[in-house]
Amino acid sequence: MTARTTAWGAYRGLAVAIRARITDGEFPPGSTLPSEAALCRHYEVSRNTVRRALDELATEGLLIAQPGRGRVVLSGTEPRLGVLPQYRSMATDLRALIETGELAPGDPLPSESTLAERYGVARGTVRHALAELEGAGLIASVHGKGRFVQRR
Repeated sequence: MTARTTAWGAYRGLAVAIRARITDGEFPPGSTLPSEAALCRHYEVSRNTVRRALDELATEGLLIAQPGRGRVVLSGTEPRLGVLPQYRSMATDLRALIETGELAPGDPLPSESTLAERYGVARGTVRHALAELEGAGLIASVHGKGRFVQRR
């Protein structure tokens, strides 16, 4: 991909270019992609454009964001969270733990950073999932203490 001629759809072209580099073996499974800043410089696009392209590739299952490591290319054999948005899959998993009693009323939930590492997502994604559970009345946040399973 060369420098964009228009901002509209620039991320799609970038996704095509990065996808080609992955399928051509330049970025083999298990390798880490260059940083967002490096991709911005290389393709002469904004960080938002890079993020949208990388998000598209993550949705396709080509890569995953790993805290402290960056975006890692997947081989296609790793377990996927499914076609649901990542926050929704997380919320569904946590809801199941609550409903089966594995997380009982009053039990603390793992920290945001622990959940982010476990699911391979950003903390913002974790917060979105937790907000969904709070909205459903399944968990409650106690300022300075963490989040806990609600008593039903």
